[in-house]
Parts: sequence; structure tokens; C-alpha cells
Amino acid sequence: MSQVRSHKENSPELFFRDLLESAPDAMVIVDSSGRILIVNSQAERMFGYLRDEMYGEQIEMLLPAEIRTRHSKQRAGYAANPHVRPMGRGLELNGRRKDGSNFSVEVSLSPIRTQSATYFSSVIRDVTERKQMETELIEARRAAERANKANTAFLAAASHDLRQPVQALTLLNGALKRSVSEQKALGMLASQEKSLNTMTNLLNSLLDISRLDAGAIEPQPELFSMQSLFDRVATDFSRQAAQKGLKFDVVPSDLRLEADPNLLAEIVQNLVSNAIRYTDEGGVRLFCEQLDDAVCVCVEDTGIGIAEGDQQDIFEAFQQINVPGKKSEGFGLGLAIVKRLSDLLGTRMQVRSEPGKGSTFSVWLPLHSGEIQSAQEVVLERPASEAAISGSVLLIEDNQAVAEALRILIEAEGLEVALAATAGDALELAKSRQSADVIVSGFHLQDGSTGAEAISSLRDLYAANIPALIITGDTSIVVDFVRGLDNCMLIRKPVNPDQLLADLRIAIETGGVPVSIVNDEGAA
Repeated sequence: MSQVRSHKENSPELFFRDLLESAPDAMVIVDSSGRILIVNSQAERMFGYLRDEMYGEQIEMLLPAEIRTRHSKQRAGYAANPHVRPMGRGLELNGRRKDGSNFSVEVSLSPIRTQSATYFSSVIRDVTERKQMETELIEARRAAERANKANTAFLAAASHDLRQPVQALTLLNGALKRSVSEQKALGMLASQEKSLNTMTNLLNSLLDISRLDAGAIEPQPELFSMQSLFDRVATDFSRQAAQKGLKFDVVPSDLRLEADPNLLAEIVQNLVSNAIRYTDEGGVRLFCEQLDDAVCVCVEDTGIGIAEGDQQDIFEAFQQINVPGKKSEGFGLGLAIVKRLSDLLGTRMQVRSEPGKGSTFSVWLPLHSGEIQSAQEVVLERPASEAAISGSVLLIEDNQAVAEALRILIEAEGLEVALAATAGDALELAKSRQSADVIVSGFHLQDGSTGAEAISSLRDLYAANIPALIITGDTSIVVDFVRGLDNCMLIRKPVNPDQLLADLRIAIETGGVPVSIVNDEGAA
């Protein structure tokens, strides 16, 4: 009996049986020649063989025929230097079932040393489902990338093409208001203008949200003065606040920031617009506060306020504050855009509000204490004169509907307009004319040139620093192209007809544009 027990204790099959059967994966143990000695029930189910069919056979029987010879050589090399390792690291491994079908596997190899010999254990896992999921995930990611590229391409086209007809209608509405005097017609034009503004705001908001969600906007940080941004916002919203009988107080600031001025301006513009919309009495205040090395840009109002429980929801798209007895205004996108832009810029948003007493929205940014070395805005005072003016405008616009609407609007103000579709056309036209008083140009022109290039060429031709207005849908991109081009103003689409004519008046009367982007060495 003692001899039998000794024989069983030395039997590899009995030594590993309990361990193998309790393992969750298929396990196969071979000797140094690759001959299968032990398998567990999981291996039987995985490969479709009975144990007796595998015992004594070479391990290569469980592999696809095309790799058996190579595997035999690799196995011999491993036997000469056995160690624990995954098999086929970085390679796609396959097993072969009894029915001839192949399937994806992962294999870990381990040497097992006993007193009498060294054996080799293979732990085998069927990863067919996981590989399929990985393939599906890769394909889903590729499909998402293709969709994202298509979405980005659509947004690029939409930002330009969808705005063009709205832009033409807005300009024609502005021209008609200057051409008719009958009160009923003026009332219809006022209603039309309101609808156009609503459509424009919705279009801009939807495009902004889509571009942000698609990752199509990249911050372009630069050093700038806070006052330059405040001047832009004051110009844009003073009239809107006055129409509601509100006071709009913009506190002067000499602070300097390093951020994307156009994206920050969009944050502040949305906050101010929202404040005016939900304020019926009192006013809105825009100011900066400095705390150590941080700057807090604040928009404070005396409006309806926001309950504490609603202060997080307001940053979700299409969420609006419900006010009993008051019709909702807007589309619930302004603060959603603010939140996305704030996250994009890495800034911190803060809301303090009390129902019935008003709200304060704050954006925290790092302070810059050094000298400003990049583009900055120089603001000129607007003359109060509204007397009739005369002068000539060289207009470069490749969209026929927008070009015609701009021509009608500008001519309705009593100015002469020479129209060109490309930079080349503008140069040919300029050769036969005296110098224009103002150049108005789109940025992306039909012949592949830019408005900045056209303006530079025309100024060289006339040997004069003619004031210029560039109309564009994305000032954050265009600003890099016009840096250093002094006496040039960027106007973001959609163009406000009244504001455009006011800017033209200033350019003609003063020889300088109201807001000029220059470098520190240039002159406004």
C-alpha cells in the first residue's frame, strides 16, 4: 500500500487535479516535449475534445494548422528558458476546436517544477466576445469620428451659409426703414425686424452649442485689456437696455487678462443679454474685481432672481426660469453656452442670486500684471452728429444677396458704393477710381484671398491708410490674420444695420474706425 500511495503522490494528474478543476479558465499541462498530460473540464468544453482524445497528443493539436510548425519551435525555445509570461504578447492568438473552427484566445504560460520533472501549464481564456466588443467599439469610435468630421464640416458651412440669407434680410430691413415714411409700413418693418432678431439669435445659439459640443472651437489666448472688452459690450447692449428703461452701468477697468478675448466676450455678452432679458426695473452693472492674482468679471442685475434649487439647472440647454404671469423669453441656450465656454477656457463660474432681488454671475480668471504685447483694441469716441454725410465705400462681398443688401443699405444713407466680389476685382475697380473713403470687406473671398489681403493691396495702390471694416462670422480666427493691420475694425455677423451705418459715419468723418485692432507698435 505504501508503494501505491507513493506512486499517486508522484502522479502529476493527482497532484494538480483539484487545482485544475477549480480554475475558471481552461488549463492544459504538458511535459518538456509538448505532450499533453493533464487537462481540466473547462478545456474539454472549450476545445470540444474528450480528455482521452487529448492525452499524449502534442499541444499543437489545439492550434490552427498554419501556425503549428512555428509554435513548435517557439515552444522548444521557451522550454530552454522557462518563466512566467503571457503568450504572444501584442499578437492576435487563436485556438482550434475539434470541429475545425478557430477562436480568439489569451494564453499565460507558467513552468511547474516537481522533484522528478518540469512541466508547463497553459491557462487559456476564450476572448471571442471581448474581441468582438473591442471591434465594435473601434468601429463605433471610427463612425463617431466620421460623424464628428461631417458635423464639423456642416457647422463650418452652416456658420457661413445659414447666416447669409438672414444677413441679407436684416440689411434689407434696415434699408427699408430708411426709405419709407408711412407709419403702417414702419410698424410692419419693426415687427419684421423683431422676428429677424429672434431668428438670428436662435440660429447663432444653436450653431454655438453645436460647435462647442463638436469640439470645433479652440481657445486662442492672448493678452488684452479688460476695458477693450467692456467697450465692445457697452456698444452692443446700451441701446437694448435703454429700450427697456434700464440703466446699464459699465464700470471702467485698467486690469489686464490673458485669455481668448472673443470667447470671454461671448460669455460676458450672453450674461449681459440674459440679465437685461430678466430685469424689468433698475439696471444691469458690469464690473471687475481683483482678488490677489485673480480677476472676477461680474454681471449684476436687479431682476427676478433665481431660487437656490434652480441655480444648477439653468446651465443646461433649453432650461429657462419659470416666472408666474410672465411669458418666457429666449430659448434657454445663453447660459448653456456660457457654461460650455467657461469649461473650455478653464475658468470658474459663480452665481449669487435671491428671488425678487436680482442675480450676480461671476467669471474668475488669472490676472496678468505685465505689459500687453499682443493685439488690443483702441476705442474712439462716437460723434453725436447725425447730419447727412457723403462719401464713397468700396464694398468687397462675394455673396450676391448680401452684397446687394449692403449696397442698398449704404446707398440709402447717401453714400456712393462701388461693388466687387473678389480682391482681384476690387484692385481692377480701384485702378479706374479715385480713392475710397472706407473699405468694407468680407473676410473669406471667392478667389481664395482674404479681406485683410485685399485691404492691404488697396491701401498700397492708393498709398493711403484707408479706414476698413471686415465683416466675419468668427472673429476669434480672423483676428490672427489681421493682427498689425491698423485702422481696421472687425464686425461679427450678423451685422446690425444701424451699427454698421454708425461705424461708417465715424470712419468718414474722422478717418478712423471706432474700434481698431492694432499691435502695440501700430497707431490707431
